[in-house]
Amino acid sequence: MSIAMVCASHSPMLLDEPLGGADACEAVIASFRDMADFVDDFDPDVIIQFSPDHFHGFHYNMMPSFCVGTAARSYGDYTTQAGDLVVDETLALELLDAVRHAEIDLAVSFDMIVDHGFVQIWETMWGDFTRYPIIPIFINCVADPIPTYNRVIKLGEAVGAFAAKSGKRVLVAASGGLSHDPIMPKIVGAEPDLRARLVGSKPLTLEQQAEREKNIRRASEQLKDGEGPCLPLNPDWDRKVMAMLANADWDGFKNFKTEEIDQIAGKGANETMCWVAATAALSMSGAYDVVQSDYREIPGWIAGFGHFTAQTTSAI
Repeated sequence: MSIAMVCASHSPMLLDEPLGGADACEAVIASFRDMADFVDDFDPDVIIQFSPDHFHGFHYNMMPSFCVGTAARSYGDYTTQAGDLVVDETLALELLDAVRHAEIDLAVSFDMIVDHGFVQIWETMWGDFTRYPIIPIFINCVADPIPTYNRVIKLGEAVGAFAAKSGKRVLVAASGGLSHDPIMPKIVGAEPDLRARLVGSKPLTLEQQAEREKNIRRASEQLKDGEGPCLPLNPDWDRKVMAMLANADWDGFKNFKTEEIDQIAGKGANETMCWVAATAALSMSGAYDVVQSDYREIPGWIAGFGHFTAQTTSAI
């Protein structure tokens, strides 16, 4: 048994050089290359991944706080590929049972739809998302009401306890965060057409998805120029979060208030819950050492962009 962890930000505008700049693209590519080398050197039997969704796979007709997929397919938004992930159904159900016995309510999907929030990290490393088997765990980070950080920590600990006893080389992964304020619709007060989409009764057409992506790009261009509807990035908060993860500051995270984070770091900043869950899972195998901690503020991608990898001390 051996456990390691990788966390990375994602962005609809990832590696867009006109929006991010050549230096940012070069730095992020280098960070992803280091992360890919770390994963390949670790050579996991399975990846357990925590990630959000952006109303592509999960809607308000039934919005769980947490959900594990026994099978999953990529929606294919923002240049990511559509297609099936490689998921071990038997192991996913064993994880579900273990987490349930740890008193954590974890929903299950036998046909999970995931979007760029899940697959972008792997496509950027290797060009696809099928290199290693993945058990996807959705965390609702954007659709109010979202879970507390305390519950997310408990979920991560339950998953980590399962991983530690699995007898497998498990890579725990997270995608999302840090400061991040993309255009994110709210259901309260939404117009009928938007409400129908958020509920899932009126799926996006290809034309509507293209328009959605066009609007995000426009917001990215505006934020790059210090304008538009998106909150400015908060690099101080981002660096604080990464330091808290490095120091396993669970008490500090339990004091996080999701509504406050919306205001100081953006409506997408609570995607950082995925990083918290992954690091909590790693901690269940003992002390850990940070292997990689890279950060860059990239307004044109609407992202405080970070890479964070760690491994249990006994494995180094």
